[in-house]
Amino acid sequence: MAQRTVLVVLFDGVQSLDVTGPVEVFTGAETHTPGSYRIRTASLDGAPVRTSSGLTVVPDGALADAPDPHTLLVPGGQGTRRSDPELVAWLRAHGPLAERLVSVCTGAVLLAAAGLLDGHRATTHWAYCETLARDHPAVRVDPDPIYVRDGRVATSAGVTSGIDLALALVEEDLGRDVALTVARHLVVFLRRPGNQAQFSAQLAAQTAQRAPLREVQQWITEHPDDDLGVEALAARAALSPRHFARAFHAETGTTPGRYVDRVRLEHARRLLEDTGDGVEEVSRASGYGTPEAMRRAFLKALGTTPAEYRRRFSPAPADPTR
Repeated sequence: MAQRTVLVVLFDGVQSLDVTGPVEVFTGAETHTPGSYRIRTASLDGAPVRTSSGLTVVPDGALADAPDPHTLLVPGGQGTRRSDPELVAWLRAHGPLAERLVSVCTGAVLLAAAGLLDGHRATTHWAYCETLARDHPAVRVDPDPIYVRDGRVATSAGVTSGIDLALALVEEDLGRDVALTVARHLVVFLRRPGNQAQFSAQLAAQTAQRAPLREVQQWITEHPDDDLGVEALAARAALSPRHFARAFHAETGTTPGRYVDRVRLEHARRLLEDTGDGVEEVSRASGYGTPEAMRRAFLKALGTTPAEYRRRFSPAPADPTR
């Protein structure tokens, strides 16, 4: 097994968790499977850098002296807001030599500035997706997923999604068992699927200002298998259906129907990932009623069937007869 060098680029204003999260994952994999990874950190001149949270990180050396990496990882942070021309020039020259280009959070901004994301689908922290798309029109920015793989380029959303992406890369390199062992050691999920949205339904929608509407939002989350039609929800809020629909949209930024759809989809995904419940049982518990209704919802939202989703993302093999 060839050892893969992972080179993490450091700079002033870097987000510390963007660095330490993936480094802990790759180090855990190396501990489990010695000889699998060689992790190195480097700044432009080899000097210590100060992270956005005030921590000081001492790199292994200077970028000029760093070995050609298998995986070049560029973290994000406040330091990406004013891209250092010298750092961008180094990335432009050396990025094409790496077998795998990875960014965490706004590290995608540095890769894009170096022209390394041109023609690629990519993501970054939700707050910077619009800016990335505007400043770099050659990049196909997808604001929704927590990470995106496009050939040799892998980009992730904000902060903790870098851990998800690193676990996915370890699974790709060394297999599911190693990735699962690392995830268990770090007390995180094996990995969230890359196409999982950066926001849950509750975070993507605004929290309603009025207490009755907030209570309805909570009710939907806790009872996805109940009657969640507008009439029933309006009655729970003590409003007329028409008034409820208008008020819900005005205060949350989405319609009751879309909110319910997203909550049910998230609930079904969690059950498929975390339990061995059969598809029919999951469909009922999530409010779809029938497996076919759930299948249509998955195809529309995720482009895959519930069975295929479970096959890809369930932490343990599901009973094929269920």
